[in-house]
Amino acid sequence: MARSEWREKTALITGASYGIGEAFAHELAAAGANLILTARSGDRLEVLATVLRKQHSVRVSIIVADLARPSGPETIFRETQKLSIDVDLLINNAGFGLVGDFADADISRQMDMIRVNVDALVGLSHLFLRQMLRRKSGAILNVASTASFQAVPYFATYAATKAFVLIFSEALAAECAPSNVRVLALCPGRTETHFQAVAGTTTRGSTGMQSAVEVVRVGLEALAAGRSHAVSGFSNRVMVQLERLLPRLMVTRAAGRLYQQFSSHAQK
Repeated sequence: MARSEWREKTALITGASYGIGEAFAHELAAAGANLILTARSGDRLEVLATVLRKQHSVRVSIIVADLARPSGPETIFRETQKLSIDVDLLINNAGFGLVGDFADADISRQMDMIRVNVDALVGLSHLFLRQMLRRKSGAILNVASTASFQAVPYFATYAATKAFVLIFSEALAAECAPSNVRVLALCPGRTETHFQAVAGTTTRGSTGMQSAVEVVRVGLEALAAGRSHAVSGFSNRVMVQLERLLPRLMVTRAAGRLYQQFSSHAQK
């Protein structure tokens, strides 16, 4: 049911050119879903679209858009209207992180993170949710993070954006329940994608990482079950539950110790 319900439906995936977004594209195409893929990299989207059409005989459209620009969500929405396609599943996957001391980080890059991780997600959700509510069908899957559940020193802005995604998604899930529209926040931990390279955390090693495919399958299964949030990975679920039992200051300090090595003031 997790995959089969999307056969011959249309899913729009942001940040589809890499990582979790690309894995969603492969998983849904294999289930017979038609796709709209969007990202900044048109070349990568074209290659991915060609592969998916050939392997699964599904319709794949691409929209090149930069969600760090305020016009990004509206651009994507207008393009779907030009294609005369109803979006049955919106996957707000696009996002990035930046590790290090907040005070020393490039503020323009921090603001771009907020625009992509929060502003664009809210904008796209608003635009497509209205159509879903009128049809009384559809779903939105927002990619959050295990960082949604606590403050993370040296990863402060990223964790705050993902906390927003979690709370926003849970609220929308409750609002939309009477209309048969589902909303889910998917909360992966460390995943085998290029996220670490962009965020600057590549020195932490790969032990305990999940594959993007594993994360995607958890998300689709949770969405099919009607849940409002899902934490991917047993150890991550245990960690989240433990954090709820401990004092917040203790949890924040523990999270900070994991990332303190990336502080510009850390002793070398």
